[in-house]
Amino acid sequence: MLLQTKVNTIQPLLETYTTKATKWATDFAPKLLMAIAILVIGFWLVKVLSNILNKLMNRFKVDKTLKHFSLDLIKMVMKFTVVLATVLKLGIVKESMLVAAIGAMAFAIGMALQGSLGNFAGGALIMIFKPFKVGDLIEAQGVFGEVKEIQIFNTRLLTPSGKMAFIPNGALSNGNVINFSTQGQFRVDLTIGISYSADIKTAKQVLLEVMSKDPNVLKNPAPMVSVRELADSSVNLAIRPWTTPVKYWDVYFDTLEECKIALDKAGIEIPFPQRDIHVFEQGK
Repeated sequence: MLLQTKVNTIQPLLETYTTKATKWATDFAPKLLMAIAILVIGFWLVKVLSNILNKLMNRFKVDKTLKHFSLDLIKMVMKFTVVLATVLKLGIVKESMLVAAIGAMAFAIGMALQGSLGNFAGGALIMIFKPFKVGDLIEAQGVFGEVKEIQIFNTRLLTPSGKMAFIPNGALSNGNVINFSTQGQFRVDLTIGISYSADIKTAKQVLLEVMSKDPNVLKNPAPMVSVRELADSSVNLAIRPWTTPVKYWDVYFDTLEECKIALDKAGIEIPFPQRDIHVFEQGK
C-alpha cells in the first residue's frame, strides 16, 4: 500500500514534467532549427559574398593591400552579424538584455585587448597613409623582408631566409619604417679588400667591368667603386651597384662571386689579415 501510494504521488508529477518538456520542445524546436539554418546559410553567404567581393576587387584592380585588409574586416563584421541574428532567433535573450550584454562585453573586450585595438588602429593608419604596400621590401622593428600581407592586426613579412615574420600594426604605424621599394632602386653595399701592392686603378677598372656585364645591375645610377678604408692588411674598396628591390640578393651574391673571379684573373690579391712581428735578441 505504501509503495502504491508513492507511485500514485510520483506519477502525476512525471506526467506534468513530461507535458511541460514536450510543450517546451515543441515550441523551441522550430526556433532551434531556424537558428541552425540561419547560422549555416549565413556563414555560407559570407563565404559567397567574400568571393564575389574578391573577384570584383580583382576586376577593378584594387590595390592588394586595401583588398586584403577590407576583405578581412568585412568578413569579420558579416560573421558577427550572423551570430547575432542566430542568438536573437533562439529567443533565449531579449533584445534589450542582448544590447546591454553586448555593450558590457565590448567594454570588457576593449579593456582586455587594448593592444589589439591599437594594432587595428595602426592597420587603418597604414591603409590611409600607405607607408608601404604588399610586395614592397621594407625594414621595420629589426626585421627585413618583403611585405606579403597587411592583415587587420598584423603585417606579414617574408625574410630573405624564408621565414614569415608577423609584426603588430601598432608598432609599424608608430615606429620607423625603411621602404626600399619606394624609389624602385636599391643600392647594394659591398666591401672588397685588395693588397697594398696592387694597383688601385686597375682593380677599380676590373670591378667596374664585372658590374657592367651583369644584366641585373642598373646603368643609371651607374655602379661605383671607390677607396673606403686603408685597413691594417688591405686597401678596402667600396663596391656600389644599383639594382631593383626584387634582384637585390641576386646582385649581392653574384657581384661578390664574379669580383673574386675577376680579381684572381687579373692577378690582384685579396690578402689575409697580416701582422708584423719584430724579434729582438737580448744582449745585442
